[in-house]
Amino acid sequence: MEKHLFNLKMTVKQLEREAKKCEKNEKTERTKLKQSIQKGNNEGARIHAENAIRQKNQALNFLRMSARIDAVAQRVQTAVTMKKVTSSMKGVVGAMDKAMASMNLVQMTQLMEKFEQQFEDLDVQTQVMDGAMSQSTTLTTPEGQVDSLMQQVAEEHGLELNMELGTHQVGAASLSTANQEQDDLNERLAKLRQT
Repeated sequence: MEKHLFNLKMTVKQLEREAKKCEKNEKTERTKLKQSIQKGNNEGARIHAENAIRQKNQALNFLRMSARIDAVAQRVQTAVTMKKVTSSMKGVVGAMDKAMASMNLVQMTQLMEKFEQQFEDLDVQTQVMDGAMSQSTTLTTPEGQVDSLMQQVAEEHGLELNMELGTHQVGAASLSTANQEQDDLNERLAKLRQT
């Protein structure tokens, strides 16, 4: 079945190439049509016009056939995939039967609860560490150097930088918010340690 799928895909590509070739020939015929009209050769222009129309119709026919064969190829692909999935599922179902027979639900529930608790503890610890790291990074970076670098980059690229005195107030507000979040996280960690 996969061999047939491969052949169908190759046929689609071949038809698409033929369609492109016809489109190229149509453009060539249109150029010849234009030249014949410029020279006043009406009979030759008529022949080139007929050729251009025929090439256009042929390209459309190739594309139409390509689309139909591609649709068939997609159905075959679906069938091949379903066959693989079915055989895989058959193996999984057998393995699951064996696993289900050896499972202890009480033990599994306790294990999952313990895992969830450890995951929550880890989450709190990570948040505390992130808060501490961001706070120490904020405190060790000189604000004057940051402002200077931002101004320099803005000037190099011809950008206008809106730096106001209020930025220092915003920094102070964000610092107090960070402190509050840090306190909340420490409180949560203490409660978790108690349980």
